[in-house]
Amino acid sequence: MRIKICGITQPDQGIAIAHLGATALGFICVPSSPRYVSLAQLETIATALLADSVGQQVDRVGVFVNASLETIAAAVAIGQLTGIQLHGHEDPPFCQQVRQHFPQQEVIKAFRTPSEVAAIATQITPYTDCIDTILLDAYDPRQFGGTGHTLDWEHLQTLAPPHPWFLAGGLTPSNVRQALQWVTPQGIDLSSGVETAPGLKDLAKVEQLMGQLAESPRFPAGDATRTHSLKP
Repeated sequence: MRIKICGITQPDQGIAIAHLGATALGFICVPSSPRYVSLAQLETIATALLADSVGQQVDRVGVFVNASLETIAAAVAIGQLTGIQLHGHEDPPFCQQVRQHFPQQEVIKAFRTPSEVAAIATQITPYTDCIDTILLDAYDPRQFGGTGHTLDWEHLQTLAPPHPWFLAGGLTPSNVRQALQWVTPQGIDLSSGVETAPGLKDLAKVEQLMGQLAESPRFPAGDATRTHSLKP
């Protein structure tokens, strides 16, 4: 299972979280977000990760909301990103453009969704041929992510998307095992659930998360292998 900790803003925390067992780190490239990292910050974090023997193995995912190809390209180059997460209203033609422009990067499309499986399937179907990975997040009319709101996991237990998928939305060390009793994603994505403040991660909570996952029957020991990007 992939473990993605999103909203990294500090190099030392990124390295520490990689050492604790995360397989992917997310960087918010959205100026309106309290977790926003500038290109200069992104370069500093990426440089530190790539200089660390464990940090260099972790997927580096840029998170964008309705960004231009030029904006994405700048972040991919400076942050040496392995993944591009589209978390806004990007339509299938734009996702196809991203895929064509960045053939070496994993393209993750986030869907802020209700919990009804049929409604989720309707959202996802037009994107089947133009993305690599799905991320399901809780819907909030005012925020694109990091809301702390959870999905209705029980209603998602029959979900079988056409691509590997991340479960996001309000996950914490306290509820992740409960979530995994209902759903079987290929990855989980946490941000606010392991923070003391937006962009400031609580390493004790990350460690607690790893401990909870180690005790989950759906997360056997040794399952969190590094570098899970779908593309070489």
